[in-house]
Amino acid sequence: MKSSQEAVALRPLPSLIFASRWLQLPLYLGLIVAQAVYVWLFWQELYYLLLAAAGNAPALEHVLDAVTVEGVARPTKLNETVIMLVVLGLIDVVMISNLLIMVIVGGYETFVSRLGLERHPDQPEWLSHVNASVLKVKLATAIIGISSIHLLKTFINASAYDEKTIIAQTGIHITFLLSAMAIAAADRIMPAAPPKHGERA
Repeated sequence: MKSSQEAVALRPLPSLIFASRWLQLPLYLGLIVAQAVYVWLFWQELYYLLLAAAGNAPALEHVLDAVTVEGVARPTKLNETVIMLVVLGLIDVVMISNLLIMVIVGGYETFVSRLGLERHPDQPEWLSHVNASVLKVKLATAIIGISSIHLLKTFINASAYDEKTIIAQTGIHITFLLSAMAIAAADRIMPAAPPKHGERA
């Protein structure tokens, strides 16, 4: 009997089809580049915020251009609301970066190849039992967090938006929330896969 660790020889066509999973590799590499862009954006916005706090006029204009909504009186200096909006923007970047990490690491592990992080001290806790269902739930949760940040920014500048816009954004957020709950519920009621040979139940 062959050991379960031995590679199984595939026929040419199944081997080609299975090897096609590596076509996803450039996609994940592209997401890593996108992650680097987000890191650059984060530090750029933080740099402008620090300069604005120090009294730099061009930096203050940049910050106000980024957070001021048309129809709202433009502040003449850095205040608590402006700082809050900038910080929320930074948190938004961080949450999107977290989403990218989950897609890159979890997607590669699930659909391309094992990363071999079982004994690595920094292995994410969720990666040890990641599968397509777990990944969908975590992505849905991350999207809800991002939507929450955008909705909070809208509420802070509520006077600049009409009632229909606020209701529409709230409805979209609730739709994301219900979708995540439905995905989690479907994952819970689906029968668990039987343990592999040699694994504990």
